[in-house]
Amino acid sequence: MAVYTDVSADELEAFIEGYDIGKLLSYKGIAEGVENSNFLLHTEAGYYILTLYEKRVAAADLPFFLCLMEHLASRGLTCPQPVHTRKGDTLGTLAGRPAAIVTFLEGMWLRRADARHCAAVGEALARLHLAGADFAMTRANALSVAGWRPLFESCRERADEVQHGMGATIGEELALLEHCWPRNLPQGVIHADLFPDNVFFLGDRLSGLIDFYFACTDTLAYDVAICLNAWCFEPDFSYNVTKGRALIQAYRKTRALSEAELDAMPLLARGAALRFLLTRLVDWLNVPSGALVKPKSPHEYFRKLRFHQRAKSVRDYGVEIGELAS
Repeated sequence: MAVYTDVSADELEAFIEGYDIGKLLSYKGIAEGVENSNFLLHTEAGYYILTLYEKRVAAADLPFFLCLMEHLASRGLTCPQPVHTRKGDTLGTLAGRPAAIVTFLEGMWLRRADARHCAAVGEALARLHLAGADFAMTRANALSVAGWRPLFESCRERADEVQHGMGATIGEELALLEHCWPRNLPQGVIHADLFPDNVFFLGDRLSGLIDFYFACTDTLAYDVAICLNAWCFEPDFSYNVTKGRALIQAYRKTRALSEAELDAMPLLARGAALRFLLTRLVDWLNVPSGALVKPKSPHEYFRKLRFHQRAKSVRDYGVEIGELAS
């Protein structure tokens, strides 16, 4: 169970007295998620999600995340909504941690996605980017290109414990991306972590997006590249062009991608792969003492990075030649 901070029933009952959601009937820790402690609450008013924000999440960033979810919902995007206390607050303190309650979103995440699901993700991502265009708050992406070298330096000496040659490969890739990273593409609010477990479906219909705690202000096409990494590879780490084409086409029908954004996609995809390779490598080598969660293997993104290094253009991701000008 991915819960770092335990909460007693007495503590929780006292906490929810400040909300107009009725009495606590039951609660349980949620096994998925590795950044925060999450609980499913059942109260007299229904079901809710309680999140205790652990030390890796900066308390100063929490208003950005919570206000963003409210803003996106006001623009028609389905996502959890912060529940306000009777005093109007969305953030409190529980068990010594900043804490918030958000609405429960119906649906479940897919263990096996096909091209139809990837198309739904592409459309939803584009809608998110458009909905966030007039969001007034900004937050720098601490896990963009400027943040990768400190991560690498923290694990450089031990990288080859995971796979021989991994340290040298990452070092060479990082130097290239630092030099060539696209810096003049359209910017805005991005989700930055739209993996399958953060997208809910009811049957084949996408029912909403969750977990906005990596959201930030960054390159919009970089968010597309993250999704290509997260959704369009098979279990053997081969890239599925059909899935990639479906995702990009659906995105472009809702928000156009410029020629510059399309041209930059291979580099952006390499950067996205390196970002998740580095964070997974750091977690793999530094499992918190007593954490009841198994870190995700960095091998997956090492293999995906190899594919991106071989890609010559956006055509390798499923965009046909005739579609580039559309």
